[in-house]
Amino acid sequence: MNAIRSEASLLIVFTNLSRFSAQSLRQNDIETADVIDAYYEQLATAAEAAGGRVVKFIGDGALIVFPEDAVDRGVDMLLKTKASIDILMSGRGWECRFGARAHLGTVVAGPFGSPAGKNYDVIGKAVNETALIDYPAGITLSAEAFRKLSPELQTRFKENTQPMTYIRTEDPQSFRRK
Repeated sequence: MNAIRSEASLLIVFTNLSRFSAQSLRQNDIETADVIDAYYEQLATAAEAAGGRVVKFIGDGALIVFPEDAVDRGVDMLLKTKASIDILMSGRGWECRFGARAHLGTVVAGPFGSPAGKNYDVIGKAVNETALIDYPAGITLSAEAFRKLSPELQTRFKENTQPMTYIRTEDPQSFRRK
């Protein structure tokens, strides 16, 4: 396979479910698989409808990317998806809540992997920077992602701690990490 990779400025998003490990230990594997599949379906459908691409799922986490011109749509999708996935989890009796951290940066995007089966992936410092964002819970944005938002969406976030991040104003203090 001739690898065609390119640099791109993308909104990079890592998602997860709080308390997932503890909750899954209390369930049988079939129940856990059913809940994760419903979560994957809901998250992928929302991301794709907003112009994003799910790069990969692993456990309760996902890596999703949006083109730079879709930052508003991507963040809006995260805000709406938080509410709908939280409802999905509570409706199933799970204590998990949806969280995400997002950063805007340059990556190398394209096919990576074994010679027999390469898959689309994103590689670069910006991916690592996204993964390392300290986020209390809910939706957390880097300063770079926040600055690309429309003024209307910026009002949904407030400044957090250094390094500069922005957290959704609606997220209750009780969900924030100590």
